[in-house]
Amino acid sequence: METPLGAIYSTNITPDPETGIGNYSFADFKRAVKHGVTPDNRPLYPAMPYPSYVIMPDEDIAAMYAYFMSDVKPVVHKNGDSTIPWPLDMRWPMSWWQLLFAPDRDFVADPKLSELENRGAYLIEGPGHCGACHTPRGLAYEEKSMAMKDHDVNNAFLSGAVIDGWRAKSLRAEARGLASWSQDDLEMFFKTGRTDVVAAFGAMGEVVEHSTRYMTNEDIRAMAAYLKQLPPAKDKILEFEPKEDITTAALQAGTDHSRGALLYVENCMVCHRADGQGIPRIFPALAGNSAIFAKNPQSTIQVTLEGGKMPSNDIDVMDFAMPAFNHLSTDDIVEVLNFIRNGWTNQAPKVTAKEVDHIKDFLAGKSPHLVHAGETHE
Repeated sequence: METPLGAIYSTNITPDPETGIGNYSFADFKRAVKHGVTPDNRPLYPAMPYPSYVIMPDEDIAAMYAYFMSDVKPVVHKNGDSTIPWPLDMRWPMSWWQLLFAPDRDFVADPKLSELENRGAYLIEGPGHCGACHTPRGLAYEEKSMAMKDHDVNNAFLSGAVIDGWRAKSLRAEARGLASWSQDDLEMFFKTGRTDVVAAFGAMGEVVEHSTRYMTNEDIRAMAAYLKQLPPAKDKILEFEPKEDITTAALQAGTDHSRGALLYVENCMVCHRADGQGIPRIFPALAGNSAIFAKNPQSTIQVTLEGGKMPSNDIDVMDFAMPAFNHLSTDDIVEVLNFIRNGWTNQAPKVTAKEVDHIKDFLAGKSPHLVHAGETHE
């Protein structure tokens, strides 16, 4: 996980006694998961979402502990050190951070919500820790809000953030959030990472492939129901002004000779079509896709430069990939993305060369995905 200070590598949590958690007692496990403290009293970085896990009741923690110790195969795998430089990598200041930003708390059901919606709220706030990516963070890297209270539009919970160079979209009811998503869309996305319009790439693809696809249909329904009743966040556009689609006809007639249109025809149209609709569940739509017209363009820039693969799931027979277009110049990336983000009925701020170069530098400087203890990070 790339942080503003350096990369943090997740650790071995198989029950191997030497390199994993095989020697953890239940009390050790509970303390680490809910409070971010290891058996040797080292505070964990908040990349481990214990500020969310703290609301989980002991019976859920006990079920997890039993699973790890009984059903998970022990694997000898030494942990990689972070790339955070000294003295910022010292752990003792984290104790103060935890005191300020990770207090002990319980899940509080909202009496105004249904039983299903409250189940969804618990899953979103706690074990799902959706806010860890989708809630903006403050100067101390703390989540600005850990839960929604009283439908307060000023609450920052799930209002969108940037993490690992990806835009984690707002999960609230704005035009650039979930306003264009139905409950069925959300349920299908949690199960497969796709709808007829969008597809998950990057970190969200991993969330679907390794987590949400295995959840019960009832829990997925609960999360979707909870998200769909959330209010829009403060100062967000609730709906776009009507806009006529003149892009499709111009592409089909070959009358748009702009650099962005030519790049789209050469590199994108074979999959995403002249009307920008793609092929449902195979090639994502670019027209009407809330990931495309997001206010912040980081995700569209990164997937254009790096490409990506859709998550595997139990419904779609095949996984499809987006090729990398990092051979295009910065100026060409700017032109084609601005064409896409404002083509058809899309409406989005212009992408700049500075934003593209920033993501290029970010990708060039990323730490390797997998490092063992003692190995270098170059």
